[in-house]
Formats: sequence, C-alpha cells, structure tokens
Amino acid sequence: MTFKLNKCLLAVAAATAISVPAMQAQAGGTINFGDDKSITVGLGMRTSFTSEEDSAPNGTSRSKDFNLDSIRLYTSASLNKYIKGTFNTEKNADDTVKMIDAIAQFEFMPEFNLWAGQMLPPTDRANLDGPYYLTAWSYPGVVSQYQNKNTGRDVGVTAWGKLLDKHLVYSVGTYEGNHASNNAGTNATDPNRSDALMYAGRLQYDFWSAGLDPAYYTSSTYYGKDVLSLALVGMYQKDAVGSATTKDDYVAYNIDGVLEKVFTAGVLNLEGAAYRYDFSNEAVIAGAGTGTTPVKAGKAYLGLAAWMFPDVVGWGKFQPYVRYQKFNGDGSASLDVKEYDLGLNYIIDAHNARLSAVYTNNKTETFDTVNKFTVGLQLQF
Repeated sequence: MTFKLNKCLLAVAAATAISVPAMQAQAGGTINFGDDKSITVGLGMRTSFTSEEDSAPNGTSRSKDFNLDSIRLYTSASLNKYIKGTFNTEKNADDTVKMIDAIAQFEFMPEFNLWAGQMLPPTDRANLDGPYYLTAWSYPGVVSQYQNKNTGRDVGVTAWGKLLDKHLVYSVGTYEGNHASNNAGTNATDPNRSDALMYAGRLQYDFWSAGLDPAYYTSSTYYGKDVLSLALVGMYQKDAVGSATTKDDYVAYNIDGVLEKVFTAGVLNLEGAAYRYDFSNEAVIAGAGTGTTPVKAGKAYLGLAAWMFPDVVGWGKFQPYVRYQKFNGDGSASLDVKEYDLGLNYIIDAHNARLSAVYTNNKTETFDTVNKFTVGLQLQF
C-alpha cells in the first residue's frame, strides 16, 4: 500500500501550507442548543515579513515583502453525539476565498468513525499538522511530493479510530487523488484517464501520552507534554503520474516520529521523518513527474530539534529550533535539494498565539544557494 499572514505585527512587537480543520483549533467559541446540538466558530491567521537574497525586482537586492500567508474561518457543528460536520475556508493568493474542508462526520465511538467529503487524507505528521500546528514556521515543502500538496486535502472517505486505550491510532481511506478530469478537464496529456482512485492509510502508536490529538490529525509540538509517537504511512494510485502516454503508478510511503520530553530546565522536542516516492517507469522518472500535478520519485528526509525554556519572559516562552530537509531525486532530470532552518519561536499561548523568526538556506542542485529571513505572527481565536 502507498501513499500524499509579514513582519507587520511582529516587527512592531519585536522591533512572522495544501492543512488544519476547526476540530484541531484550540481557540474558538461554541454555542450550544441542547441535546448535543452546537455550532463552533473560530478564526486563524498567519502574517509575515520576508527578505530574500537577490529577489528584488532589480535581481541583485534583497526583497522586502509583507505577506498575509493564511487566514482561515473554522466552523463546525453537531447535530447529535454521533453526527457532526466541519466547514473551513482559506484565502487564495488573489484574496478570494476557497473551501479547504467540508466534512460529514459520523462518529460512532472512539474506536470507529467515518468521515466523508474534502479533508486531509492519512499522510505524514507534517501534512496532518498543517501550518498552524508545526514546530517550525513554514511547511516542509522540500520533502513533500504529494500529488495534492497545494492544500494537502483530497475528496473521499476516511475510516479512523483509536484502539488500545487510545495508544494506537489508525486511519484509512480512498480518495480522488490525481484525476485528469479534476485537474485539467479534457486535457488529454494528463495520466489516469481511467479514473483510478487513490488509497491511503496511516498507523500510529503513541507510547507515552495518548489521546492528545483530535481525530487522526496531529501536532509536532505540545509545549510541555511527555510524548513519543511513531507512525507508518502508505499511499497508492494506479497510473497517476507522468502523462497519458507515459504513465506510472503513484507509490509513496514514509515513517515519521515525534518525541517531546519535559525536563526541569525546559522541554525537548525532536521530530523526524523518512520518505520514499517509488516509480518504476524510467521514462516517467526522467520526465520528473510531468503532467498537471508533477511529483518526483526519490527519497526524502526531515529532522528537527527544538528546546523551549521554562521561564516566562514578558508574555511567553522562547523556543529555538533547527530543521533540516533533504530530497534526493531519482533520474538525471530530478534535482537534489537541501534546506535548513534556524528559528526562534516566542510562545504566548501554544498554537493560538506565537511569534517566529527564522533564517532559511536552500541549496538546489545546479542553482545558486538561496537564503531568506522571515518573521511571522500566528493567531487563532
């Protein structure tokens, strides 16, 4: 089986990716109507200032850009204790609004639940975190070669549950994946002309604390919990990469883990993941995953270490971190990429209010090294 808001407020205060539904937001207000009927509304936003080397219009100066990276409206409702729903939106680059989640949720018991609609399929921890629940500021795009990586969502059905006193979390489902009819209408150059579905599954075991995550969605840091979690993921879709004439099956799998340990001197957070995107057709590999939704074959690795100091300074606590990503592509047309981040988070209210400053260095084979500095602010209400 195989697997898929800048500186503005921070600069004043300090002088701040396709991905997470409302049920994971810690903030939000709920109106109860009795008999297990309720509606919850929340808001999330991320804004940042980025300066990147040689990226100004003249091609030689550093760019200086304020960005509204994300603004999301979270809404969820409960009809009774078993039937619920989620609808979340996100702004597009052109400032229009798009739907990211629309889920009909049938939650029968902790051990078995059934969701249908548009949602995050079972994937790696970083994708299930979405940008709001990562330790690092930015989504780790180097290692992600999912077919729907712009939002991380897909349309389909997911069965999930928590077993063994909630230590074992499973999620499995079937989804649209890369469909030529969805991505490009009648574009006859896209693969998967037969409309094959994508299948995905994730099996996660939480050795220490259990039941911390809502549903099968995750976080990469819990800001002061003893956590040790490991997971295996697989995704598969027939004829989903390449072109209509030179196609191959999409096969992906990964292992990921997170360790968080509370000490007297602070909180240690470690995260790691290894990925394999495995195509067999040499012509598809040579074309580096052509088509409307290109993906690459190869191996990828991610590692992160963070330390949150215990003392409150002003409103919050400081958490420095370092993250490393590497992608080694198969075939001569696929370029190897290395990227590392050196960051500092200022944690005010866990994932609901934090400031981040990060230096990023990216080296893509045959290209000049790119470095940038970002400061960002994240809020959830």
